Amino acid sequence: MNSIAAQIIAAEPAPSPELHQSCRSVSVVMVVYMTGEALEQSLACVMADPRVDELVIVDNGSTPAEAERLRALDGRDGRVRLITGHGNIGFAKGANLGAARARGDLLVFLNPDAFLQAGCIEALAREIEGRAAPCLVGGRVLNADGTEQRGARRGEITPMSAVLSMSGLAKGRALGRYEVHWEGDALPDHAVPTPTISGACFCMRREDFDQVGGFDEGYFLHVEDVDLCWRVRQAGGEVLFHPRAEVVHIGGTSQTSPLKVEFHKGVGLARYFRKRADGLGEQALAWALSPLVVLAAVIRPLVWRLTGRAG
Repeated sequence: MNSIAAQIIAAEPAPSPELHQSCRSVSVVMVVYMTGEALEQSLACVMADPRVDELVIVDNGSTPAEAERLRALDGRDGRVRLITGHGNIGFAKGANLGAARARGDLLVFLNPDAFLQAGCIEALAREIEGRAAPCLVGGRVLNADGTEQRGARRGEITPMSAVLSMSGLAKGRALGRYEVHWEGDALPDHAVPTPTISGACFCMRREDFDQVGGFDEGYFLHVEDVDLCWRVRQAGGEVLFHPRAEVVHIGGTSQTSPLKVEFHKGVGLARYFRKRADGLGEQALAWALSPLVVLAAVIRPLVWRLTGRAG
C-alpha cells in the first residue's frame, strides 16, 4: 500500500463510543476485478471496522494469487461472503449481484482500491437514519496525500456542463454555474445535498436501493454511480455528501488498460445523456453527440501521456 495512505489511516482517531448510535446491520459490497496490490489493504480496512457485519466480495476476475487470498479470507472469517465463477459481468451487474446476496439493512458500496478511515461507515450509517426515502449518502474521497479527490462531489452533469467543465471554460465567473467538479469548494461542516457523489464509497438503505431498481445494468464500467444519483433525485429522494465519512482512494491500481477504462467511461456517459434527454430534440442531439463523447473519452489517455499529467 502507498506509504502516505498508510499514514493517513494510522493518523485517524478512533470513533468515540457515544457516536455508535445506528444499530442497523451493515453489509459492505465490493466488486473486484484485477485490482492489484491495493486489494489486500482495502480488505484489511473493511475487516477491521467494528461496524461491518458482512463483507460481500463479488469477484468478476482476479489473478490466481488474488483469487486464492479471497478464498482463504472467505474460509477463515464468517462475515465474508465470496461470490465467484460468473466471469467479468461489469460493475453494475456485479454490484447488484452482491446487494441481492447481502443480508444487511444498510448497503455500503466500496471500491476495492479504497481504504476506509476510522468512523467512516458509522458516520454514513448515522446520517442516513431518519432521512426521507430514497436516500444516498456518499463519503469524502481523498487522494493518498490527503487532498480531496476530483469527482468526490460533483454538480449536475449534463452535456453542457460536461463540455464546459472538461474544457476549463466553466472556471470563469460567467460560466461558473456549469462547473461540475466541486472538490475545490469550501468543505461543509455537515452532510449537505449534492447532485452527484463518487461511487467509490457510499451508503443506501436496502429498501431505497430496491426502490430505485439498483444500478442500471446497461452500464458496464463507470457512470453507473452518476446515473444512480440522478435516479434517486428523480424519485424525489436526496443525495448527500458527508465531509466526515472519509475514505482514501488510490485509483489507477487496476491491471486493466487505461484506454479500455476510458472507452467504457465514454460509452457510459453517452448512455447517461441519452437516458436523461427530454423530448425528441434532446434525444436526437444526445444520439448525435454519442460518438463524439466516446471519442473524447478515448483520446484523453493519449493527451495525458503527451502532456505528462494524470486525469
